[in-house]
Amino acid sequence: MADTNSRISKLVSENDVVLFMKGTPLFPQCGFSSRAIAILDHCGVAYESVDVLQDMEIRQSIKTYSDWPTIPQLYVKGEFVGGSDIMMEMFEAGELKQLMDDQGVAKMES
Repeated sequence: MADTNSRISKLVSENDVVLFMKGTPLFPQCGFSSRAIAILDHCGVAYESVDVLQDMEIRQSIKTYSDWPTIPQLYVKGEFVGGSDIMMEMFEAGELKQLMDDQGVAKMES
C-alpha cells in the first residue's frame, strides 16, 4: 500500500493535471469518466490519465489517498479537486477553467 501511495504521489506531483478514471480518454469505460474527459477537453488543458481498471492497487488506494469513494478523481497541481459531479459544477460555473488558468496549467497542444 505504501508503495502504491508513493506511485500515486509521484503521478500527482509530476503532472499539472491528473485524472484517475475507468478506461482511457479514447475509450472511457463509464459515463462519469466520459463526462470528466469531455470537460477537460473542453477546457483545453493537457492532462495525464490513469486507467484504474488496469491497476487494482491504484483503483483501491486512490480512494484512501484522496478520502473520496468514487472514480473518476481529478487532481490539479497536486491538489484533489473532486469527482465528475464536482467537475461538472465547477465547469458550469466557470470555476474549473479559472482554476486551470490561475494554476498556470499547460494548454493542450493542437
